[in-house]
Amino acid sequence: MDRERIVQLFFFGFLAVMAYELYELMLPFLTPLAWGILLAFMAHPALIEVEKYVKRRSLSTAIISVVVSLVVILPAVWASGRLVVEAQTLYTQASASVNNGGMTKLQDWAVNTDLGAWVAKRMGERGYKLSEQLPKITLQAAQITSDYVAKNATQVAKNIFGFIVDFGIALLAFFYMLRDGDFYYRSLQDLTPLHDDDKAAIFDTLRTTLSSVMRGLMLTAVLQGVTIGLGMLIFGVPYWLFLAIASAAAGLMPIGGTALVWIPATIYLGFASSWSAAVGLVIWSSIALAVIDNFIKPLAMKHGTGLPTIALFLGILGGLEAYGPLGLFLGPAIMSVFAALLRVYRKEYSGSRKEAA
Repeated sequence: MDRERIVQLFFFGFLAVMAYELYELMLPFLTPLAWGILLAFMAHPALIEVEKYVKRRSLSTAIISVVVSLVVILPAVWASGRLVVEAQTLYTQASASVNNGGMTKLQDWAVNTDLGAWVAKRMGERGYKLSEQLPKITLQAAQITSDYVAKNATQVAKNIFGFIVDFGIALLAFFYMLRDGDFYYRSLQDLTPLHDDDKAAIFDTLRTTLSSVMRGLMLTAVLQGVTIGLGMLIFGVPYWLFLAIASAAAGLMPIGGTALVWIPATIYLGFASSWSAAVGLVIWSSIALAVIDNFIKPLAMKHGTGLPTIALFLGILGGLEAYGPLGLFLGPAIMSVFAALLRVYRKEYSGSRKEAA
């Protein structure tokens, strides 16, 4: 073995060791860094537009970073404050409701409906009275919730601190990736030891896949918000416009989705208005979401990725399972890049390039 081969083996071995150590070093921050990079990719078109007027890349990036941080921080602070207030008053309100006879309407409903009568009958057969058990159950549930919040206050504080740290890292990564992303993109391309056309194919595939996934998510979220909001308007849900906007925002979430909005609205509609209207809203929302999620979303995401619908579907599900919310983007990206690598392999090593030459 000549000296040059020894030098190469040492270099690549040392590079592999250092790459592993770098991975271990950055492991606690990979998720916020990934979110920062993804947000920078999403905000890059906005940066181009802002830079037309501001004329300075750093200032344009700072403006967009402030806007993004306010969009995240203000709702998070408001929601956290509301959660703390509601948790502190839950037990007090439940106790006052029981002591002041506020459970009477709920008891009457439970006893006078077919379902309530059936439950009351079955409980009576076992020596329990529903009218006596409802206040106890409500009070116990409120007490358990209050105790849980009190016992986990320290953990909640730790989670809030961790969120602040992760958000700061994500925002820092977002700023630098947005400002210098073009340079990093070209540098990564230069480091890839492939032919120029192969590098372009792989990187273009990655870019178009992320763009297609984000475009599909945004389009379907807007459609979900519009259709659910229209259904709420038809069936008489109050504040339907606000709930439609909330449905569109919830549609971007990989877990729960719009059900976090329209299911509570349906329950409220059943109690406040009529259960027939609530059933109508359930049917409307279910059909609309089934059409959007199973037909429109795959078609919107498929355009530009070059992936079959089944591969895109499995990429999203597998990505969510492996990477959490980030998998919504990473899953299809991995699928698309792998398909691009297979095309490069077929061209380079199956003789296609030689035959073309």
